[in-house]
Amino acid sequence: MLRLPISVLVSTLLLVSTEIVIDGFVTITHAQQAKQAAIRLASGDHKEGYESPQYQTDSLSLEVRSGVEANLFAIVNTAQFGLPKKAEGRFLEPSEPAIKLGRKLFFDRRLSRNKTMSCAMCHIPEQGFTNNELQRPIGFEGRAIKRNAPTILNVVYYQRLFADARENRLEQQVWGPLLASNEMNNPSVGQVIDTLAQLPEYPKLFEDAFGEMPNMLNVGQALAQYQQALLAGNSRFDQWRYGRQQDVLNAEEKEGFALFAGKAQCSSCHIVGDEYALFTDQALHDTGVGYQASMRPETTTISVQLAPGVVGQLDKSVVDSVGEDKPNDVGRYEVTLDPADRWKYRTASLRNIALTAPYMHNGTFASLESVVRFYNAGGVPHDGQSALIRPLGLSADEQAALVAFMRTLTGSNVGELVADAFAAPIGDTSSTSR
Repeated sequence: MLRLPISVLVSTLLLVSTEIVIDGFVTITHAQQAKQAAIRLASGDHKEGYESPQYQTDSLSLEVRSGVEANLFAIVNTAQFGLPKKAEGRFLEPSEPAIKLGRKLFFDRRLSRNKTMSCAMCHIPEQGFTNNELQRPIGFEGRAIKRNAPTILNVVYYQRLFADARENRLEQQVWGPLLASNEMNNPSVGQVIDTLAQLPEYPKLFEDAFGEMPNMLNVGQALAQYQQALLAGNSRFDQWRYGRQQDVLNAEEKEGFALFAGKAQCSSCHIVGDEYALFTDQALHDTGVGYQASMRPETTTISVQLAPGVVGQLDKSVVDSVGEDKPNDVGRYEVTLDPADRWKYRTASLRNIALTAPYMHNGTFASLESVVRFYNAGGVPHDGQSALIRPLGLSADEQAALVAFMRTLTGSNVGELVADAFAAPIGDTSSTSR
């Protein structure tokens, strides 16, 4: 069962009650957010008692989605505790019309070949702009996507994109999902451009944003403009470390950070600097997860997620008869063809980690606790595994403290970004208002 820790989120967002300005940084307060919109930051369905005939869903998808538009242009131009300066990312020059256009494109299902898929259907706003429901999202016509959907919060700071680092700029990256046969399945760039040119509202929106009709370059730029505005810093950890608010973290959380930077050696890859912390070294490592998935022994049964939170063991021959085999995933090797890159994946940022289960490139871990247990045990020893990974010898209390620390990394303005997303049209095929 996957369920986001609401109590943690509430305590995180209720941290401050007034706007605080320290060293030019503005702390967004929960009181301000709550005034804007009451958004439940949780999975689309609580899943408690799912197996019962009396089960009742609280899925947000069954309600009228409504929210409050945020000033994304202001967000992208405002420094936040814990995040680098804008110049240290791969920002396009922010443009309000381009941001609004990119936001509309991100939520528009008409960009997929059969008009059913949008970017937001894998990067679900209320689920940390990822997908909490599945290890690997479902794409075009029910086809499985190869890897876990990464969060796009703070994505503009990543020097390498995708788990195998095959792209390095957002405006280029967007075309991968648009053209992938198991994602949005467009047969060509031209098909996407023609679709946008024929939809009545888009030519004017592109003219306002770029002074020209849709083309390969400005479609990528528009989607990148929206994504680069999804900045989520000012976490409780940031308030403590960079804002010098010593009472923000409790004793267990502070102990967790000490372990993170010391005995547990997490900061070797998830780097924390003196002025900001992206919680990633932006490098690629073999953690053993890819090796384990690729080299597992053949079995006669296979685990299948039958419904959210419900996993069953089915005969593999039955599964193979109705679906495609899970593709073998060898990581960075698929890009470089260098044997030394086999099973290496990009270090994910830990920011907003409490919101973005499941974890690892293949979504193999449903909880932070299981991730910590994996690393505490020393991963999956094999030739090629990173020398940084070894048994840690953490006690149960130390593991709990480490998890408690990671739950302090939720950005204070996530609710504002989700409320803004809820104000966007989902699968809209008629409105010309946005």
